[in-house]
Amino acid sequence: MPDRRPRGPQPQWRPKRETLRVLGAVEGALDRYGAHLPVSLRQLFYVLLTDGALDKTERDYKRMCEYVGMARRAGRIGWSSIRDDTQIAVDGPPAYAGLGDFWSGVAAAADDYRVDRQDGQSVCLELWCETAGMVPQLARIGADYGIACYSGGGFDGLSGKHDAAMRAASRRVRTRVLHIGDHDPSGEHMFTALAEDVHAFAAAVGAEVEFERVAVTADQVTAYDLPTAPPKPTDRRSFTGTTTQAEALAPDILATIVRSRIESHRDPDLHQQVLLREDAERREIRRALNC
Repeated sequence: MPDRRPRGPQPQWRPKRETLRVLGAVEGALDRYGAHLPVSLRQLFYVLLTDGALDKTERDYKRMCEYVGMARRAGRIGWSSIRDDTQIAVDGPPAYAGLGDFWSGVAAAADDYRVDRQDGQSVCLELWCETAGMVPQLARIGADYGIACYSGGGFDGLSGKHDAAMRAASRRVRTRVLHIGDHDPSGEHMFTALAEDVHAFAAAVGAEVEFERVAVTADQVTAYDLPTAPPKPTDRRSFTGTTTQAEALAPDILATIVRSRIESHRDPDLHQQVLLREDAERREIRRALNC
């Protein structure tokens, strides 16, 4: 590497043979899952484990992260391909270069017009994910059905639990949370704690919220031969089996699982009617704007 602590772009970086081998596997995985980008580094690591390109050690994970980081600095891997879990951004208010730019934005908004795609369904769905880095992929799946995605990590997110109950209280139908989390003591107990707390908040305002574990389940660990590890000896919470992170599910498999569970709760005829209404109203807006 150019120096011990690289800063900024590194266009002169010349990776060694072993680094090139790992990067070749990384680039192959990114090409394979192009429809599901961005992926988190942990997801990428599990794909490379399955491909046999790396060993399941903390050392291999850290060096993969190091190689990918340098490849991004060098321009070899696109910045939008990897999701940085710690990144939190809040956009500023909209601003325009002038009236022409504003009206172009209005025309683009007409093209993006949507109705509530959950309208008329017997249950309102939400996607919750333990790992923030997986949210963009899940949000992309949920968007087709008008379903929002939230990161539900942590035992102490009181605001998030309370907000979920308030959203449920504002709806005319019951709410069902489809949850994706790790198959380990922390993940299982986190799911239970989330469900119990949200249920209690919702009950206090006369609302109903159901929780459904979508992934990772013990059956999925077996069915997809997911990498596992024994529970940490320091974790005394009740748990049966070996541990598996949600990111061990390949992006395409996770997408199939989530989409299947969503569709099991959807009336396809109602969904199609909403899409037809949406298209008709979009065309009406375009006519009104003469665009």
